[in-house]
Amino acid sequence: MSEISQNRCYVLGLETQIGLSLVRELGAAGVTVIGIAQSDSAIGLASRYLSESVRIQQPRTAEGLTELRTIGERFGPGTLIAVSEANLQWLMDAPPGSLGQLAPALPAKEAFAIVLDKTRTLEAARSVGIDVPETFAPQGWSDVLACAARCRFPAVLKWPDPAKVVARLAAQGLSLEKAEYVNSVDELLAACERYTRVGAWPVIQEYCPGFGLGQFFFMHKGQAIRTFQHQRVAEWPPEGGFSSVSDALPLALHRGLQSRSIALLQRIGWSGVAMVEYRHDPVTGRSVLMEINGRFWGSYPLAMHAGAGFALLTHTALRDAAMPALLPARERLRARMVTTELKRLVRIVLQPGKIHDRQFKRRPLAEIVRFIADYLRPSVCYYVWSWRDPMPFFRDVRNMLRRQR
Repeated sequence: MSEISQNRCYVLGLETQIGLSLVRELGAAGVTVIGIAQSDSAIGLASRYLSESVRIQQPRTAEGLTELRTIGERFGPGTLIAVSEANLQWLMDAPPGSLGQLAPALPAKEAFAIVLDKTRTLEAARSVGIDVPETFAPQGWSDVLACAARCRFPAVLKWPDPAKVVARLAAQGLSLEKAEYVNSVDELLAACERYTRVGAWPVIQEYCPGFGLGQFFFMHKGQAIRTFQHQRVAEWPPEGGFSSVSDALPLALHRGLQSRSIALLQRIGWSGVAMVEYRHDPVTGRSVLMEINGRFWGSYPLAMHAGAGFALLTHTALRDAAMPALLPARERLRARMVTTELKRLVRIVLQPGKIHDRQFKRRPLAEIVRFIADYLRPSVCYYVWSWRDPMPFFRDVRNMLRRQR
């Protein structure tokens, strides 16, 4: 928006390493950053790169929109970047003009609806020639039985749109499982039987071996003007979840897959940042789409440290200003989240029975050696710790100690 001439950005969501990294990137680039936290303990509140900070009292409500509008009136016009999908959806649903002087970074509603729905995402991916896992979407118990007869094992259960079902699960005393592994017909039926009283079932997907491969793009006016990619070295939980250690990859790798990822984002009409996530099998060379994250992702600190500049591009596009001339992102860099790594080590070394993926290969000694050796590697950076901005780390430690009481 051309009226946003001030170089000011509001970041909503300072509780995790994602919001903290956005603050650091923008602040280091000379942007005036106003942090909006949803908790007094948010680690981003301790960053020296914040010009001002404020706590929002009633997020994701009509009253919260009034709070945001008032914050904008207090500090002046600026762009608004939200971290979580829940906050993005909240801002998308806001009545026109309700944010006042704040210009939010939001994708098109239909595009966002597609990336939230794994079934629709896979359909779009097929249309541009991307390999997708064999997937069954049962609508009733008879479909579950039919899927069980056709399914190859192991298989993985995933909710197509977790946000739509989390309240229904909670009402039945059930927690949301991001990925649930089943190894036989009996295990599949036992898992699905829990959801009969919910009246909805997760999709059933073929198991895809390999490691997580993330490709990241900034889409602007239908084109990818920035690309970055990483490989997951370690995940929590160990059998697959979110990245606890990740390596930046040279863009010379997986060129064809990058082109298909861009075609997918163009197909759904995406604008702004997005992560297209695959499971890549180095043995067969097969890359299978897992999902699209239509937001800043959990391993964003790696992209920030590498100089990918996605937050700065987001802010600049909203101001309708000339795009910054960014240097090539660093391609040989590792980022790690030590607290999550420690949990992972405990699981692998001491609690192997809790690893539900029977295909997962435990290498306890190798994991311990890598964990220690990474402290000695000069090309390793951290999700939270920074010599230039140390206080968020100490706040994070304080929060962890308080949770242990």
